[in-house]
Amino acid sequence: MSWPRRLFLLNAARLAAASTAASSSLLLARPSNGAGYPFSLGVASGSPLPDAVVLWTRIAYDPLDATKTPPLALTLRWEVAHDGAFRDIVAKGSAVATPALAHSVRVDVRGLQPARWYWYRFMLGDAVSPVGRTRTAPAPDSMPDMLKLAVASCQHWEFGSYAAHRYIQQANPDLVAFLGDYIYEWGAYRLQHPPPGMRIVRQDESFLLADYRRRYAQYKTDPDLQAAHLAAPWIVTWDDHEVANDYAADRDERLAPDFWLRRAAAYQAFYEHMPLRLPPPKSFTNVRMFQRYDWGRLARFHVLDDRQYRAYEVCPHPGHGGSNSVTPRACPALLDPRRTMLGLEQEAWLQAGLASSRARWNILAQQTLMAQSSQIPVTPTEAGRFWTDGWDGYPAARRRLLDTLVDSRAANPLVLGGDVHTFYATELRRDFNRPVSKANPVVATEFVGTSVTSNSRPQQRTSQYVAMNPHIRFGRSDKRGYMLMEITPRETRTHFMGLDEVRDPKTAQRELAAFRIADGRPGVEITAV
Repeated sequence: MSWPRRLFLLNAARLAAASTAASSSLLLARPSNGAGYPFSLGVASGSPLPDAVVLWTRIAYDPLDATKTPPLALTLRWEVAHDGAFRDIVAKGSAVATPALAHSVRVDVRGLQPARWYWYRFMLGDAVSPVGRTRTAPAPDSMPDMLKLAVASCQHWEFGSYAAHRYIQQANPDLVAFLGDYIYEWGAYRLQHPPPGMRIVRQDESFLLADYRRRYAQYKTDPDLQAAHLAAPWIVTWDDHEVANDYAADRDERLAPDFWLRRAAAYQAFYEHMPLRLPPPKSFTNVRMFQRYDWGRLARFHVLDDRQYRAYEVCPHPGHGGSNSVTPRACPALLDPRRTMLGLEQEAWLQAGLASSRARWNILAQQTLMAQSSQIPVTPTEAGRFWTDGWDGYPAARRRLLDTLVDSRAANPLVLGGDVHTFYATELRRDFNRPVSKANPVVATEFVGTSVTSNSRPQQRTSQYVAMNPHIRFGRSDKRGYMLMEITPRETRTHFMGLDEVRDPKTAQRELAAFRIADGRPGVEITAV
């Protein structure tokens, strides 16, 4: 029997026992109003180091009604063991869940052994959380044989089931990278995904801290998402919908003068619900999200934040902020060399991390498509039409980043992205309008994952984009799913895994395409379509 199946049965038995004993004193921390299981949002782990991992949970007796949780500080116990039955406990302690942080807790467990799987759980009174499995990163100077990495993004509750997360759990990854849009800021508050055929209406948009907290609680009740968190540690970053569509720095589409208050509320809710190794910020007005994680000498992850520090999108629609589709001729500000996607501090941080890296693979875990994606053919007299919310809206910043990849001489740069709800495999070069040559080589390979659920454009239009942009080697927008990667010292293999029908919780999955990158040879080798 595989470990995912054993873990599923173990957790099912624990939850059944808790349910059976609900009328007795099993859940001693339960308030007198009869609310339910305190670990309704599950548990998670993340931010792995060779000797440490962060454990997360949040106490929520009723996911959609925070008043059912007592407005008191609650003391939880936690345990980490070498086995799922907790016969060999290696670390334990207590943590305080306070109302100020929505009764969420983050435990940075230190003193662990590198490259080892562990099991963990929380306890409140006699209530026991689901058992999660996590692992530490390999020792700094080691060269692991393989890293199995799952990559996902964009999981709007309204647009389908989270079957992709069930398949991620079944794939038994070492690590999960989530690249943004963990929640969407609008949608009906319900604990079931809408069935097929239900008309989707934009409603209940989040503006206040309580709104965002409720939205995270809604999403985290999904059993498949909980299962993916139980399977392995996660590294995470955010995109726009954790706050508001197409926001840039301190400006949103509405040009709201108090947007910074909304952003701070959204940032706090993100912090409260993710297994992040970040100290509690003094203020959630700004939260440093860019991070670096090493997987021995096999891989270094440069986890980027392309929202908080970016320049405003150029040439928006009159009276609005956010994205537009423009040509450089009509919008010359697009080419302004001062414009930034990452901000100067993060650009310098990335440059230093690449220059100092001894990793075989340098992986940029960021939000969106980096390759140029002209929406009309580039001609000698016209440079094309470009969407301004992605890297196409920041071509000078993209060129600086690609120059940094070359100048740093970091081995095997590999860019991962999400956001655009489409599978893409691309070859990055400093000048996308000139063919590959010795003077204009392929700088890095890029893989962009489709969405877990969020909808996309028709495949016919994506095929036109691929035809107009020869550096985009593959594009598929008609399927939802995730990416599964096998990273070894000699090569990286990437599989685009698509769901047959995202609205069917029992849907099958299929490999839509597969790719190989050889060590020292950037570029896309298609191995299966």
